[in-house]
Amino acid sequence: MRASPFFAACLFCAAPALAEPQIIGAKDGKDVVTVRVGEASTSKQALPFFPGVSGKNAGAKNLSLLKVVIPPGASAQAHVHKGYESAIYLLQGTVETKYGEHLEKSVVNVAGDFIYIPADVPHQPTNLSKTEPAIAIVARNDGDEQEHVILLPKK
Repeated sequence: MRASPFFAACLFCAAPALAEPQIIGAKDGKDVVTVRVGEASTSKQALPFFPGVSGKNAGAKNLSLLKVVIPPGASAQAHVHKGYESAIYLLQGTVETKYGEHLEKSVVNVAGDFIYIPADVPHQPTNLSKTEPAIAIVARNDGDEQEHVILLPKK
């Protein structure tokens, strides 16, 4: 099946920013639900994020999808997603993710990279740019996206 040029172009169209997410469709498991994201919220990890698909916004039971922004030079607080995996697509920027029991390992990712973080792996992403935000789309097999985030002690 070929994608239409209209669909490809509109896939990246930006809707105007809203104060609160706009939910279109019933969250009853029988409707297609559209979430038009409003202003950024602050995640438990201390980063701006835009909650898209989740149990709260769309009625999803086993899936969440959101956009996260790491401001220039900023880091998330080290954390784990207790019992849940994460898949990330880095749209913009260069991010170093420290990971492991003592954050002793690291990987550097650039825009266009797909990233997989297994459940329960401690990690801490840092935007390596001092001038540009890093932007990523994050998916988890958890409808309650922020409920299973466990923050690690600050060092």
